[in-house]
Amino acid sequence: MKTKKSIAVVCPYPEGVSPNQRLKYEQYFESWREAGWEVTVYAFQTLRFYQINPHKSRTLEKVFWTIYGYLKRLLLIFKLRKFDIVYTFLYVTPFGPPIFEMIYRKLAKKMIYDIDDLVFLGNTSEANSWISKLKGRKKPIYLMKHSDHIITCTPYLDDFVRQYNMNTTDISSTINTDLYQISNEPKQGKITLGWSGSHSTAKYLDLLKPVFLELRKTHEFKLIVMGALSYEIPEIEIELVPWCVENEVKTIQRFDIGLYPLPDELWVHGKSGLKALQYMACGVPTVAAKVGEAIKRVVLHRENGLLVSSEAEWLQGLKELMDNEDLRKKLGHNGRAHVEKYYSIHANKPIYLDILNSNLPS
Repeated sequence: MKTKKSIAVVCPYPEGVSPNQRLKYEQYFESWREAGWEVTVYAFQTLRFYQINPHKSRTLEKVFWTIYGYLKRLLLIFKLRKFDIVYTFLYVTPFGPPIFEMIYRKLAKKMIYDIDDLVFLGNTSEANSWISKLKGRKKPIYLMKHSDHIITCTPYLDDFVRQYNMNTTDISSTINTDLYQISNEPKQGKITLGWSGSHSTAKYLDLLKPVFLELRKTHEFKLIVMGALSYEIPEIEIELVPWCVENEVKTIQRFDIGLYPLPDELWVHGKSGLKALQYMACGVPTVAAKVGEAIKRVVLHRENGLLVSSEAEWLQGLKELMDNEDLRKKLGHNGRAHVEKYYSIHANKPIYLDILNSNLPS
């Protein structure tokens, strides 16, 4: 009987909860297993740790779960040699110098490193900003240098990694187009602008406050905010929707226009345009900030969405879409087709499998 190929996935978060894992490599596990791979996930955080981590309080409990995570990583050292590939996402452990990364690299037969966003810049959430100085910023660089293959997610990040290692593949965040579908439900009432994010990223939506206030002078609309439950603009009608995986697609399908505002900051150049891809997969015409190279390959201006660079362009683009239903349908249809062709799991499944199979130990 043929022996299964084995892979240990070493990642920060539990399976199925974090968007940067769930909408990246996790959705390929089924296809890996179908291709004969035995996949075992080793998350640093427990589900409880993941749930309390965004809160400013519960410091002692966070310390406890951090120590627990390190103990798990210590015990995993004794299992690494049995796996054909150690697939590491972001880091092995979050703090300090790359000691665990060095040990894991030495023991792993083959190591694939998957990096999402510019994590080496050390950005962190407001709730945990006090520990940002403890984060191991050298860990990603070490893993870039010493892994057998690196999976990136934007042209900017891929160019950066190639300073240290030429064995890279640029794979954007991708979408399960079997789940993300265009809704057949007719939309009624006011035009609905939609945004999906979190409390920590709501500051990006704040960039559009002047646009919303000016837009309300000429157009009636409602803003749906999914994931940031304390968000408000007193003058604007806002519906706050809690994020959960079960309702994510249904909520996006209610958008008439999807919003993807971003500041022109270095951190943003590592983003793959995931929110835009989610909107587009549901046939929602998207207006996105023209920041970084990745968004330019996701949103093709006036073909499958709108790219804008100023408040005036945001206002003009939103007015045009709100006034022109045919344009909304055209951009929504083209956006869906673009995602299916380039950014679906069906389109990218062979790429992942080729990386795994080409890195099997000889």
